Amino acid sequence: MIISWNITKACQLKCRHCYRDAGTKEADELTTAEGKDLIEQIALAGFKILIISGGEPLMRKDVYELIAHAKDHGLRPVLGTNGIMIDTSVARRLKAAGLTRAGISLDSTNEAVHDDFRQDAGSWQGSLAGMKACVAEGLDFQIHTTVTTYNYQDVEKITDLAVSLGAKAHHIFFLVPTGRGKDLAAVIPSSEYQLLLKKIMQKQLTVPIELKPVCAPQFVPLAHDLHQPTRFTRGCLAGVSYCCILPNGDVHPCPYFPIKVGNVRNQKFSLMWRDHALFKELRSGEYNGNCGGCQHKSSCGGCRARAYAQTGNYMDFDPECIY
Repeated sequence: MIISWNITKACQLKCRHCYRDAGTKEADELTTAEGKDLIEQIALAGFKILIISGGEPLMRKDVYELIAHAKDHGLRPVLGTNGIMIDTSVARRLKAAGLTRAGISLDSTNEAVHDDFRQDAGSWQGSLAGMKACVAEGLDFQIHTTVTTYNYQDVEKITDLAVSLGAKAHHIFFLVPTGRGKDLAAVIPSSEYQLLLKKIMQKQLTVPIELKPVCAPQFVPLAHDLHQPTRFTRGCLAGVSYCCILPNGDVHPCPYFPIKVGNVRNQKFSLMWRDHALFKELRSGEYNGNCGGCQHKSSCGGCRARAYAQTGNYMDFDPECIY
């Protein structure tokens, strides 16, 4: 089980696709004490991996303290970051705190394309410098790429770059139009979506690092169809073995699924995760349309966030499904 906590909306970038519409810190984000209590609730609920993200999580000064607290409570803390603030000193502190891996965003092998997407000249160089600092300090990192019409033809080259830089994995996030991404109009066509998934599966056979499509749950049954081994048993995890917590403590089924389940200031998270009706509905597998009758619904699940974004019903069919 895995959970994301967006610890802040503060960020030095204004990325075109940002699901959290990050930039400015909000006054009501959870305090350090509240965050530590939340971490204990997350461990009590049975989660194993805690993704500390943002915004840019390194803009919170207590990030090292929160990482250490997660480690002390049996969680595997990982970081979602643009990498720009990571130098050797920061990488050393992150490792000492107990961070097991940093996920660093990189959206193109072309510096200009990445910088335009992130709306910051120099961000590509900053991200690569952060990766090199991780290598220097022995801190594992992986690359995160958001797939859009800007860069979908570059994905395999980004994988090759990830290998050359020493990344442990390349996770490929297919754009869900939420947050600033609603106005981007950059979701790749269904035909290209299907083709790219197959290319990623084929690429996995040729590289020594893990490739994982994200928000593309059809990759799990596709791997089975191609008789390709994968450690992943289910595509969409939203509400089943994954959820997201916002900086102010609001709980959502996933970062791209803007429905509030509750707030950790008002209810213990472990009880919310166990008992809330929305989570129970997502776990039921009683989907509508083609997803409801699909033979792959238990291994795929369809993208619930994409169904909600495009139909208004999170239990509806996944409109981008390749099956």
